Parts: sequence; structure tokens; C-alpha cells
Amino acid sequence: MMKPSLQLRLSQQLTMTPQLQQAIRLLQLPIMDLQTQIQEALDQNVMLEAEETAASDEPEPDGTDAEAAAEDLDFGEIEWSEESAAGPAEASRGNEPRADVEHADHSHETLADHLLWQLSMQPHDPRTLAIGQAVIDAINEDGYLIDTLDAIRATLAPELDVPVEEIEDVLRLVQSLDPAGIGARSVSECVLLQLAQLDAATPGLATARAIAAGHLDLVSTHQYAALRKTLQLTEDELDAAIGIVRSCHPRPGSAVSAQTAEYIVPDVFVRKHAGAWIVELNNAMSPQLRINQTYANALTRGTEYDVLKAQLQEARWLIRSLEIRNETLWKVAVTIVQRQTAFLEQGEEYMRPMVLKDVAEAISMHESTVSRVTTNKYMHTPRGIFEFRFFFSSHVEGDSGEQSSTAVRAKIRKLIAMEDPDKPLSDSQIAKSLSEGGLKVARRTVAKYRESLNIPSSSDRRRARLVS
Repeated sequence: MMKPSLQLRLSQQLTMTPQLQQAIRLLQLPIMDLQTQIQEALDQNVMLEAEETAASDEPEPDGTDAEAAAEDLDFGEIEWSEESAAGPAEASRGNEPRADVEHADHSHETLADHLLWQLSMQPHDPRTLAIGQAVIDAINEDGYLIDTLDAIRATLAPELDVPVEEIEDVLRLVQSLDPAGIGARSVSECVLLQLAQLDAATPGLATARAIAAGHLDLVSTHQYAALRKTLQLTEDELDAAIGIVRSCHPRPGSAVSAQTAEYIVPDVFVRKHAGAWIVELNNAMSPQLRINQTYANALTRGTEYDVLKAQLQEARWLIRSLEIRNETLWKVAVTIVQRQTAFLEQGEEYMRPMVLKDVAEAISMHESTVSRVTTNKYMHTPRGIFEFRFFFSSHVEGDSGEQSSTAVRAKIRKLIAMEDPDKPLSDSQIAKSLSEGGLKVARRTVAKYRESLNIPSSSDRRRARLVS
């Protein structure tokens, strides 16, 4: 017979509280969507007001230690862990007026582009990447896998003889990408994938999983009495579980829009001053918020002000979430500028290879956080406006060390621009020229990069020359 005993266990966990969910959501919002969110908060919450900042000389932000800054960002008992941000709270506000220059966005990013970019930023072997691309090709715009694993296996043959079990493993890898729930084969699996990202201690999570696994039809037809009887739940338990299920997105692919935005508004300004590169947040588009002290000081301990007290707490959470967003965005931008100084000063041919892991390690954060920060965020530099993800590229081996694929593309473009129009360079000749410069690139790689630059083949360029 076992005797009862007491055991003490220590563990760390990330609790997905509403405050943390709000911070993560604001972190990935583009600046125009963030401005809309802030304006809605100002309209609905009387405890919030926009802070009018006058031009003043403020010191440049320093390299605040990540852990110390995370301790300052207190959301009750939340363990921010690697998702926490570090950096100066005021994050280098620009004091100089900015001209309202509008730039058209021609990115045309699709869901497949978004998934392939994430997959390419992870250290996988060519076989896994090829299988992953085939899986992503089988995902529709809503984010669901529409082909069977056997059909995907057939598309890979005869170049790759892949067992179905290996495709299943790569599918799970794709399902771990952003947005959550991607690559599901049914609505039930889509919801379960999203629920898997929540903390196991979330109240009602086990019941929500049971509902998602086999009772979504009862939820869709509002047969709650039958659902309570089947799962033997109380009304409160059912309400909590259904609330979690309904918070999941039934079409996760729609979160990545393929529509072209009319304008680009930079989130960050980069300029060179006194020989040093300075990074400034675009605070003009995301105004600073503060608590309305007049209303806050008027609150008493009576229950008649419960609504205003709730709004006060929500206002504090929003302000703290915006601080986290600004600090994280600034730290990522500073790291990018530090690593890509050669590009800013000399051009694309001097772009350094860089992946998400490089930035994540530099700022002591998780790669998923860096991925959120670099999506739909733009940097205004003396060389133009670039999306943060432009500065990330894969590695290409060379005699002089690793080079960025972006730099290789720039060199290919330069060679073609300098070629004799009557004797266009073939892909093999371009590969030979790059090899003579210490960069060993296969002919098929040159062809792939040339096509990505929308440059015709040598025969097509020669033919176009003869026609003209």
C-alpha cells in the first residue's frame, strides 16, 4: 500500500494570458494597422490619451540588458521568457520632422511565399526543403492541405523516392510555421493545431480539445444541451471551452493577404550621423499613449466605478504592450543595421548572409518573435525603403567565405548589365565568372537566381536584341 507524500516541483511555463496574447498580436501588426488599433483604443477607453511630445534633445538608446528590461515589463505572473523584449522604453524617438513620402508596395506576397520564406530561414537539408515545398504547394489559400500524402509523393517522383512517413514528418514541420493551424487536413485538425500552442494549464483546454476532436458539428448547430450531456459538463465549463474553440481561426491562410497595399509607411528610419548609423522608430505614425490622470485620480474604492477601473487596467496593459513592441522592433532593427552596414554604405553586392537565428541569438529572443517583428515591417534607409525580411538571405559558400544570396543576385545582375549585347552571357559563363571571383555557384543556381530577377535567358536576350 502506497503512503501519501508531498512533493515539491519547480517548473517554468509561458502562460497565454489575454495580456500576453495582446502583446504578441500588437508585435506583428503593420504600422498602419497598429495606428488603427491605437485610434480605436483612444475612442473607446476614456482612461487613455495621446501624449503630445515636443521636440527635445534625447540621448540615444543604449544596449540595455535583455533580462533586466524583461523584469521591468511586469504583467502580473507572466513569464515572458524568450518572448520578452529588451531595449530602451523610449526607443530613440526622432526629433526631426519627416516628409510624408508615399511609396507603392509591389510585394504581392502569397501564403505560399510566406511559408517558403519561413522554411528557407531554418537549417534544413535540401531533401527536406524539396518535400516541404511540395507540401506547401498542396496548401490552398485558406491554409488547408487539399492533396493526399500519396498525391504529394507522386509529385516528388521520380527525382525523389520519399516514403509517406517522411512526408508526414515534413507536414508536421510545416504545421509548426506561422500562421497557427496551417497545413491542416480538416477544420478539426486546424483547431487542434491552434489549441496545441496554448499552455496546458489553460482552464477548459482539455474540454476544448475534446470538442475540436469530435463535436464541432454540435457547436456549429448550437446544440449546446446535447454537447453538455455528451461530455458531462456544467454550463460554465462548456462556456469556457467553447470560448477557447471560437477564438481559433477557421481559415488561418486568410491571415496572410496576397492583396497589394497601396502605400508603404516605414516603421523605422535609419540615417548616418557623425560617422555612426542611427536607428529611430517612426513614432509619428504610432503616437505615445498615457493614462488620463484626471480620471484615474478621481476613482475611489467604491464598486460604482468598476467599469472605469476595468478600463484603467486595460489601458495599462495596452501601454505596456506598445512598449514591448517598440523595444523589440528597435532591437531587431539595430541588429540588422549593425550586421548590414556594408550594404548600407556600398550596396547589394556587400550584403552579408543572415538568418532569423542570427538575430534571435544577438538579442536573446526566440526565432518566432523575430519572425513576427520582421513581417510587414519596413525600414527607411538612404538606399530606399526595404522590408525587414529583405536583409535576410541564405548562405552561399565561396573561397572568400560565405556570401549572401542577395549579393550573388546583385553580381549576376551586374555581369549581365555589362555584357556585350551581341554576345549575351550564358548561365555557364556567368557561373565561370563568379567562380573566377572566388564564388563557386552551379549553373542551375545561376539560372534560378536569374529567373528570380526576371532576366531572360541568353538566347532570349540575343533574340530580343535582333528584333530591336
